[in-house]
Amino acid sequence: MIPNPLAQYRQVQIRTSSPGELLIALYDGLFRFLTVAKLTLPQPAKRGQAGEAISRAYAIISELYASLDHSQYPELCKNLEAVYDFCMVRLTYANLHNSPPAIEEVMRVLTPIREAFVVAVREVASSQPQAAGAARR
Repeated sequence: MIPNPLAQYRQVQIRTSSPGELLIALYDGLFRFLTVAKLTLPQPAKRGQAGEAISRAYAIISELYASLDHSQYPELCKNLEAVYDFCMVRLTYANLHNSPPAIEEVMRVLTPIREAFVVAVREVASSQPQAAGAARR
């Protein structure tokens, strides 16, 4: 069997990524699935593809929900829990009622959260080299 270079690259990327980078990758995948669902849902011939994309998006949100650590930032976790719960309800609605607007709602709600995580991950990454340098002095 010939190894798949793309699959090998992704495995290396996953093993070498920080938790923050993995979180951003999850959000990127989530938005890819949401986009596919939004575009294919109105097309009866692609209903199966839309359902699969919604299912995958739901699974990612469910994983984000389950991974919240309430012992670290309880108020933030409580707020994210409510947002993720809303998104899962809207995805279920979108799937049952062929509703692209419900998927758009999910995208609209999650976009600022993803952007905030991107900023936070960049700030942490940019501060780490300085912290490492300060520790060596």
